[in-house]
Amino acid sequence: MKFIFEVRMKHGYTVEQYAQAWVEASEIIQQAPGALGTYLHRKIGEPDTLLAIAHWESKALRDAKDDTRSEKVKAILEKHARTCEITVVGEFDEPEWQVLP
Repeated sequence: MKFIFEVRMKHGYTVEQYAQAWVEASEIIQQAPGALGTYLHRKIGEPDTLLAIAHWESKALRDAKDDTRSEKVKAILEKHARTCEITVVGEFDEPEWQVLP
């Protein structure tokens, strides 16, 4: 499954600051059972907007993770709640349809 969210930087906080903290938190979160990696994309034409896509084996395993177990992750998430506007796009199953070159 994919967990997707959009992040917009508030005034005074940069994408680079967010990305550095995102990597630190993600390295810890990716140790959770079922974590399969995460990606951060910059929006074309809106350099202060990012799209994050986290890959998980299942929704149940993603729901079971506990970000509060790590003080570092907890602190990063609290800071991002103050410095960014985060909009959850949603949780998605693996693709049912696919077209590849």
